[in-house]
Amino acid sequence: MSRMTARLATIALLTLTASPALAEARAPADQAASSLRQASSPEIRATYDRMDALSRSVFWASEQEAVPNDPVAGVRLAQALRELGRYDQAVEAAETTLAIQPTNLDAMLELGRAHIARGQAFYGIGPLERARDQAPRDWRAYSLLGTAYEQVRRFDEARAAWNQALTLSPNNPDVLANAAMSAATQGDAPGAETLLRRAVAQPNASLKVKLNLAMVLGLQGKMGEAEQILRREMPPEQAERNLRWLQDRGSPRTPDGTRTWTSLQGG
Repeated sequence: MSRMTARLATIALLTLTASPALAEARAPADQAASSLRQASSPEIRATYDRMDALSRSVFWASEQEAVPNDPVAGVRLAQALRELGRYDQAVEAAETTLAIQPTNLDAMLELGRAHIARGQAFYGIGPLERARDQAPRDWRAYSLLGTAYEQVRRFDEARAAWNQALTLSPNNPDVLANAAMSAATQGDAPGAETLLRRAVAQPNASLKVKLNLAMVLGLQGKMGEAEQILRREMPPEQAERNLRWLQDRGSPRTPDGTRTWTSLQGG
């Protein structure tokens, strides 16, 4: 063996002998540096937050993979998946975040939303009640609990939850709209109309709130005003489709005569 070959062999042997301890010593620092390199900047995250649900789901899945213990990525991923209608995956993403950070309020709320969206509100009540107890001044937990209670037919508790949400956030259009739709499903269209008119009068009322008012008006036979709202807020073909639905008086009803939540949402 030449002198050069012997020297290279010695260096290789020393490297192999030292590498386990060296790798173990460097691992935490390397992992932290890797996370810092892979996590996107706040500016990039804010940009993706303004994009469509599909783009957000891809981005936040990548962020969660890069930094598995990042609760923000987990919550944002759950939200995007829910908006895409992938409710089971949304539940999984929110639960993963809560496993890492059990007191994450946004994750509890998002888990409740996902269960409600997939028609399994019973399983969302637990996390939403924990969110309510953890943040008793946050109207969101009460509003979502009202929807969850309504879905499992705990109507008195639903009304109490929405009333508390309105106490914390007076004239909140989303809370008013939820309470109104519950009244509508129970056959109280005039009561629903009153609540929805209050909601629509708020400057931050969403399109969904306005369309719900049009629907409740149409179901009472007030087609003129309902048509005005629909034609003002929707493209012509969508407005026509909704008007035809409202004119069709054969919408599904429950055995006691009240309309189902699904039929009130337009089928």
